[in-house]
Formats: sequence, C-alpha cells, structure tokens
Amino acid sequence: MSDKPDNDVSEVFASDHEQVVYCRDEETGLKAIIAVHNTLLGPGLGGTRFFPYATEQDALKDVLRLSRGMSYKNALAGLDLGGGKAVIIGDPSEIKTEALLRAYGRFVQSLNGRYYTACDVGTYVQDMDVVAKESRFVTGRSMESGGAGDSSVLTAYGVFQGMRASAEYLWGSPSLAGKRVGISGVGKVGRYLIGHLIEDGASIVATDPYEGAIQWLRDNYAQVELVSTTEDLIAADIDVYAPCALGGALDDATVAALTAKIVCGAANNQLAHTGVEKQLEARGILYAPDYLVNSGGVIQVADEIHGFDFERAKRRASGIFDTTMRIYSLASEEGVPPSVAADRLAERRMRDVGRLRGVYLP
Repeated sequence: MSDKPDNDVSEVFASDHEQVVYCRDEETGLKAIIAVHNTLLGPGLGGTRFFPYATEQDALKDVLRLSRGMSYKNALAGLDLGGGKAVIIGDPSEIKTEALLRAYGRFVQSLNGRYYTACDVGTYVQDMDVVAKESRFVTGRSMESGGAGDSSVLTAYGVFQGMRASAEYLWGSPSLAGKRVGISGVGKVGRYLIGHLIEDGASIVATDPYEGAIQWLRDNYAQVELVSTTEDLIAADIDVYAPCALGGALDDATVAALTAKIVCGAANNQLAHTGVEKQLEARGILYAPDYLVNSGGVIQVADEIHGFDFERAKRRASGIFDTTMRIYSLASEEGVPPSVAADRLAERRMRDVGRLRGVYLP
C-alpha cells in the first residue's frame, strides 16, 4: 500500500506473498498467474483480470500488487477474507473461449479453497459461470446461477458513499448537489456511478478512450459533458475527480494539474508511486483511499459465499460512508495522509484478528 514500495517485484514477492501459482494449458492457450497474498483473515478473495500484458513480468508485477491490495481491501471492509488475485495473459477479445476459462477453473479448484475468484477487468459474470463449471470457489456468478451478479453495482454504490463522506468532511454536507464531478472511465463502474451522481444533483464531465462507452453515454446521459482525454478532464473546472479506469491514475503531473478538491474513484492502485499521497495533501486535495471506497464490489461477491442477499450486501456497503469518515478522522488525529491511516487500520485488523488464525487451511 502507500507506505510500502512495490516497484521491485522480487522484494514484494519475497516479503509478502504466501503463494504464487503459474497456470499453463497449451491446448487452450491459457497463461495465467494466481497470487495468494495473505490468508490470515480467511481464504484469499479477488477477481481475475484478463489483459494483454506486454510481458510476463508485467503480469507478475500486476498480480502481486493487486493481490496485496485485496488483503487490505478485505480487511478494511470488515470481511473475514484474505487477499488474492489472478491474471490471465492475453487479449480477451481474441483468445477467450469456454475451453480456456474451464482450464483456468481447474487451476482455481486445485487450490482447494485457498483462493476464491470473481470478475475483474476483461471478465464478466458469464465468464464466472463458465469457470464455476470446473471450480466450487467462484463468486460473481450470474443471478440465474445463484450468484451475486455484476459486482460493479455495489462497487459504484460504495464509491458514491465514499464521495458523500468526502463531501461531508470537506464541505459539511453529504451531498454532491451542485458539484461538478469528473469521471475518467465510464465502463462497468463509471456508468453506475453517473446514475447515483445525477440523481444526487451533481453535474458530470467524463472521458473514455473507447468509442462504445462514449456512445453509451450519448444514448443514456446526454446531459453529461464529454472531453477527449483524461488530461483535459483533470484540467477542467471540477470539484471531484473520480478515476474509474486502470491503476496509476495519480502521478506527479496529474496531481500538479488537478483542479478538484476531492479525489474519489473506483480504480485500483491509483497512487502511481509512494509519495503521491503527500503531494495531494500538500495541495489541499482530499484523497479517498481507493481500496476503501471501491470495496462495495468485493462486499457483494463475498456475500455470495454464504448465499447471496442483495439488500444485506448493500447495507454492508453503506458502511463505506462511516469507514471513510473514520479514516479522515484518524488521519487528522495522527497527522498522516488518509491513505496511510487506511493502511494502518487494515494492518491492525490483520494483526489483531489474524494472529488468532494463522495461515488458512480449507
């Protein structure tokens, strides 16, 4: 997380992860990596990212970083689950097949419950239904299959709760009415987030590199202002910046150009490197830790393990508002950025509860 470097893969692996599994199936073309970071609180839970990484080293670095983030996310969300993540290497539009997904499901099953998978970038509920044909340890399945459905629903709801808490902390009202919110990425989560914000009275400016996403916005939310690039978005006159695409959204140049007073979005691992959180604080920009506010999705799919109940999961995701306020209060008391306060709170729970359990055995 923010106070621990992750730029050296060997260092991250040697110091943190319990298990890393390389998965290959030549007939289907499957090349995947499953990383189990920490099972002190329970089995590792985290999605499967299907992405055309340039190199296997890039894929390894990503899965190590993402799985570690899931340990913190699940701990801070109050779940009795550890951190895990998987990546499938390749372009899903070219190589995703039923056979490949089922081969992947057999590798998930081979871990015998130390890792539960779900959707992520490049995978969908229909894919999880296929993976579930070979493994019992799959969440985020379709509702028709008894699953939680699209986890983007509560991911967006949780980000909205974090945004409301940020507004309460900074402006004294838990509403975005009259505020201008810039959203970078209107895919799975961004489009649901737009609905919450418009209903709350906010105005939206958005960007996305994919024409299909832009056309969807034109068809469904014609009142949303569109800009060509993320650079245009962050330089626009906005009150809140919501990164909702891939990680690394907050780098030195972005922080220097931001006009927003709040950053609160769905993307994972938004801080491009250690120290960005201090730059945000120095500029008076309130940063809602990404793994705190985007945890609604994991809350949704975690509920599926015990028999899914949407209203129960939504009530739990509503708690993101209170946790965000608690993080801001703790940050103020301890004189640290919110991301550091969030790390400390998650680490405290992993330490205090985890010492009672040790390594998870199914």
